[in-house]
Amino acid sequence: MSDGNRQNGAGVPAAGEAAALTTCTVPASWFAPRLLAWFDRHGRKHLPWQQDPSAYRVWVSEVMLQQTQVAAVVPYFERFVQRFPSVGALAGAPSDEVLHLWTGLGYYARARNLQATAKILVAEHGGEFPATLAAVMALPGIGRSTAGAILSLARGERHAILDGNVKRVLARVFGIAGDPGRAPVLAQLWRQAEALTPPARVAAYTQAIMDLGATVCTRSRPACTTCPMSSDCVAAREGLQRELPGRKQKRLRKSREAVLVIAETLLHGGRAVLVERRAPTGIWGGLWSPPQFDNQNEAQAWIARELQDAALIEPALPPILHAFTHFDLRLQPLRVRCKEFTGVGESARLWYELQAPPRVGLPQPILQLFARLVADARDRVP
Repeated sequence: MSDGNRQNGAGVPAAGEAAALTTCTVPASWFAPRLLAWFDRHGRKHLPWQQDPSAYRVWVSEVMLQQTQVAAVVPYFERFVQRFPSVGALAGAPSDEVLHLWTGLGYYARARNLQATAKILVAEHGGEFPATLAAVMALPGIGRSTAGAILSLARGERHAILDGNVKRVLARVFGIAGDPGRAPVLAQLWRQAEALTPPARVAAYTQAIMDLGATVCTRSRPACTTCPMSSDCVAAREGLQRELPGRKQKRLRKSREAVLVIAETLLHGGRAVLVERRAPTGIWGGLWSPPQFDNQNEAQAWIARELQDAALIEPALPPILHAFTHFDLRLQPLRVRCKEFTGVGESARLWYELQAPPRVGLPQPILQLFARLVADARDRVP
């Protein structure tokens, strides 16, 4: 498990990048014994997915931990495996239920891939993970590092991993310079990871190297004085903690704007908001959210065409700002009151009752918006 990103990339060293790139694997027979001794005393051993570490539980945790901190993942993991305790349960669940339990974790393609993989495992592998690394990597949403983690943590098989924490540890200890997302650097990190992974206690080693990166060899302010590798660490010896691993080349972030129609009606004695299921792919794929439009004119035309006796609600809601990986989104809510109309619930639309919400997946900004609407109404009650 990781407290950082798990991404692979390709390319060539950029101009001006550190030139001290290690070009050969560094023999280090001391590394695994020293790491395991540290782990026995200081490693994390009580996280929920470490209890009964089946391939299913390890897989779910590893996918959740991509791009997400451990502390944030724990409650989601516990709710998820309680509702879906097995591959078969996940494969047979309604997709809305899966996305509902994922709401707030972000990167929703992970949830869609989880269920797609579960269905493949049931249909083609008897509900079990296949035996080889290549076969596990062929499943949706599972890369080389995640596959290695599943097989090493759940089955004790010797497979290296290379998540964001491990990249940082190896780059610093062995002086592997350059952007870890670029092909030559990434290839060297994989060679080093493979060479260091021991034949015995593989599960403990895998957990240990992730823990070291997450709790000691952190991105900023690493605790070098308590690190078991400090006496042989290139970064600690030469003061290169800030330079290693190398920085990714920054890209200019794009921004987008859209209008979100918040159509409210009275339903079953409370308020409800019209939501639509989004397309299965793309931003917030498969989730439910209020109708979205490129501009105010399109939104107003839709209101006039689709809603009955719509009236603007004042004051206007503040914009919703949300940062995606590669761009920033600014949503301007247009809040209107309307009459309930038929046909909703029979298609990809439903009335989302704010006081009795259905179990469907919502993007986190929409969930927060609905919570604000509930709180505002509560505050206005005399």
